[in-house]
Amino acid sequence: MAQILRSKNLATKFQIMLEIAANQPNIQQKDIAKKLDITSQAVSEYVKELIKDGWLSSQGRSRYRVTREGVDWILRMARQLHSYSSFVNKVVRDISTSTAVADEDLATGQLVSLHMRDGLLFASSVTSDAGAKGTALSEARKGEDVGISNIEGVIKLETGRVTIAQVPDVQEGGFRNTDLVKLREEVDIAKLVGTIGIESLVALKQIGIKPDYAYGVKEAAIEAAYCGLPFLVVCAEDELPALAQRLQEESLDYTIADLRKDKGFTNPPLDS
Repeated sequence: MAQILRSKNLATKFQIMLEIAANQPNIQQKDIAKKLDITSQAVSEYVKELIKDGWLSSQGRSRYRVTREGVDWILRMARQLHSYSSFVNKVVRDISTSTAVADEDLATGQLVSLHMRDGLLFASSVTSDAGAKGTALSEARKGEDVGISNIEGVIKLETGRVTIAQVPDVQEGGFRNTDLVKLREEVDIAKLVGTIGIESLVALKQIGIKPDYAYGVKEAAIEAAYCGLPFLVVCAEDELPALAQRLQEESLDYTIADLRKDKGFTNPPLDS
């Protein structure tokens, strides 16, 4: 879930930052208070915190500017909200008609329960613990697509976990210093595999694996996790910080598997 949806403090800071960004540098705290339906004193305290956080700078009475760090924070929160909005659209299914895979033979007008499996929406006979229900718009045999209307409830879905298999940089040996047996074990238990960095791609080739994703891997991993699918990212060591930061922005759980065979590995000197 987006961080600002978990914290009233962050949510209010986000709204104040947006108001200042839209009207800087001249904006009255009382105008912000009226817009957000909070007291001027509360706005004053939040502004003090934002300045302390380094997200706002004060240029005198009623003159504020959003700092570069503040802009980065706004954009990070906005990305989280966008991703969470996509997640909500998947699980709530609050549109008039959605498409599901028939988990069994269904009849026109049949009341069905909806559930996610392997990243896909399935429809089957109603069960007592169904989190979401709908009506089949046509008959469908098992495995066929079927339109579902009158959807009510929330589809039960657990967020998938992301595993990062860390491959040493070429300076640390690249695939030559990669535990390929351990890499194979990680691949064998993964639903989807993505690769970031040439070293990781070469390491996968050594075990005869072509990744499912070689581009847009960060976003693919996030999308898969929100669909409840475990995702393995085979990642070169120098690419790992950016990947970890992106997953943290989405508040997604991840584990790191260090695939280095020899942590003290050094490349042999070049021939003169």
